[in-house]
Amino acid sequence: MSISIEIATDQVAWDDYVSRHPQGSPYHKYAWLQSVEEAYQHQNIGLIATQDNKIVGVLPCVAMARPFAKTKFCALPFCDIGHAIADNQDIVNALQHHALNLLAIRKGQVFEYRDTELNITEQQIASQKVRMLMALPESSAALLDGFKSKLRSQIRKSEKNGLTCTINNNQQAIDNFYLIFAKNMRKLGSPVHSKIWFESLFKHYKDDIFLGIVYKQSTPTGAGIIIRNKHKFAIPWASTDADFNYLAPNMMLYWSLLKHACDVGGSEFDFGRSTFGEGTYKFKQQWGAEPVPLVWSDLASQISDQNAAVVEKSQLRALVEAVWSRLPLGLTTTLGPQLRKHISL
Repeated sequence: MSISIEIATDQVAWDDYVSRHPQGSPYHKYAWLQSVEEAYQHQNIGLIATQDNKIVGVLPCVAMARPFAKTKFCALPFCDIGHAIADNQDIVNALQHHALNLLAIRKGQVFEYRDTELNITEQQIASQKVRMLMALPESSAALLDGFKSKLRSQIRKSEKNGLTCTINNNQQAIDNFYLIFAKNMRKLGSPVHSKIWFESLFKHYKDDIFLGIVYKQSTPTGAGIIIRNKHKFAIPWASTDADFNYLAPNMMLYWSLLKHACDVGGSEFDFGRSTFGEGTYKFKQQWGAEPVPLVWSDLASQISDQNAAVVEKSQLRALVEAVWSRLPLGLTTTLGPQLRKHISL
């Protein structure tokens, strides 16, 4: 029986397949594609493969229009992964080939493809970008008991400092998150996403997205978002207000989000991208996360670039970051999204 491939329109069928596939991640959900299209007007060209009226594979993909440049495909923008998932490798190959044909029709020359690799040793991933994945126990009590004493004391320190955390998806919580996030992005010298982007995610992920806000009394000091695909969770964004870092809001934030994921039946938590062995890697490792290599490539050129996320900071880049970090916050939240929509990572 031949395989039929077309641009997907049935969100329910797509998400049902993603929820059942062992490699289906929160980023593979149709809501990510919808949010990209709604917030940034990049075309959703997610592909779905069927055989004998049964879904046998999906490839989430976005056509990113770029000023003064040809359209490029990305699977997926604004996150770490977005590769095809299917019943077998032949179907994966067919989905990739179909996407490349669509790219050729548009005369595009770049197809950013973000895959991951299992069963690889630590010696093989030194200095590479990795996902940090953690298996969650059956309860948050078991999770806490499994932490080393030093980590438990750091969590207790944040509690003794008077910090609290709420999980709340209302507009006020989104506004609080965005203010902290935008300030942090300015400090890093990086263009910030639009608030509309985050509002679109909450709209389309519905009951599969959660927003944690850490407070010192009534003042927001940290915030993070987690998204869900069945029993798998991922944290795309987390930020703290540097003025309150002495209170350890990051410990309260991550503990609260991990606890919530456990309490609602999570079995896996994706801490996101880090460089093997560096600071953020060690922070995530202390919670119990293990590295899984990211394998990124340009399918249009067939040139693998497993270290594509390792960007050497040139003098020009460092200068731009330094200038951006000194701009008024209002200006960065106005100009930033206009730039950010064209930056796929």
